[in-house]
Amino acid sequence: MIKDSQRIVNEGRQALAIEALAISRLEERIGQDFVEAVRLMADCQGKIIITGIGKSGIICRKIAATLSSTGTPAIFLHPTEGLHGDLGILSRNDVVMAVSYSGNTEELVKIVPAVKRFGLPLISLTGNRKSELAKLSDVVLDIHVDREACPLGLAPTASTTATLAMGDALATVLLTAKGFSEEDFARRHPGGSLGKRLLLRIQEIMHTGDEIPLVSMKTTMKETLLEITGKGFGMTGVTDTDGILVGVITDGDLRRSLEQYDNLLIFTADKIMTRNPKKVSAKALASQGLRIMEQYAITSVFVVENDGKQKPVGLLHLHDLLRAGVV
Repeated sequence: MIKDSQRIVNEGRQALAIEALAISRLEERIGQDFVEAVRLMADCQGKIIITGIGKSGIICRKIAATLSSTGTPAIFLHPTEGLHGDLGILSRNDVVMAVSYSGNTEELVKIVPAVKRFGLPLISLTGNRKSELAKLSDVVLDIHVDREACPLGLAPTASTTATLAMGDALATVLLTAKGFSEEDFARRHPGGSLGKRLLLRIQEIMHTGDEIPLVSMKTTMKETLLEITGKGFGMTGVTDTDGILVGVITDGDLRRSLEQYDNLLIFTADKIMTRNPKKVSAKALASQGLRIMEQYAITSVFVVENDGKQKPVGLLHLHDLLRAGVV
């Protein structure tokens, strides 16, 4: 057991420094080969087949997952399984990406002839430009590292980090090139909180109809208080004769008015209301309603029609966002 705490810290920092250096040195290799790889992948009418074995295979799975979630369909193919029938997954419109740091992995090199028979473009990520894999590839991306973070120089560490970083670089450039949006991302992640923030519309979770607390400008304060109490939101909207939302009365407005006036019941709603209440469109994302609540430190916001007439059609409460998983 290592007893020297400082040694533990130093070795941990050294490992991170080695991997950080490996990534930083990839920058200078982002050139025409990278451009060609991006173009092949962007023009692909099928899917990206990513293949590798061992630690490289694990990285391949992650690259495939990142590409798929950012608008470039991709799957992982284990080269050994490929040699025993799984090459049937290849189709004429695919692009193949092979990952091998040595570039001489036997199982990987063996499936290249089949890729060539299909006439598919082959992109390789390798640390050896003179390797067999590199010679057979249409595009070679150099992922060479000066040293591994492993003190024995044996376990793939900095090299797998560099490979993963190169995959991420390809995915992010493709994302931009394809005009991939937040909403596109959310469609591929509908089950998580991110998907809900980016897809859920206010009209899907707002309170409607008789649940909306509303009074007219000339409603007596007694009736207004009953509306606030009865609907249970601690507030009510105020509309004019055309049904347009012109004000809001909250518990806070009532407290401030009680300090100012001896008898609130002699007034109508328009005398107590706060004008120009915060509003949001029914078709807006639920996350936009949340932003309004956070910005103005409120717990409810009125939802209005989308035609600019500002007629209230709903009410969105913070609890609605909590139940929907947006918060």
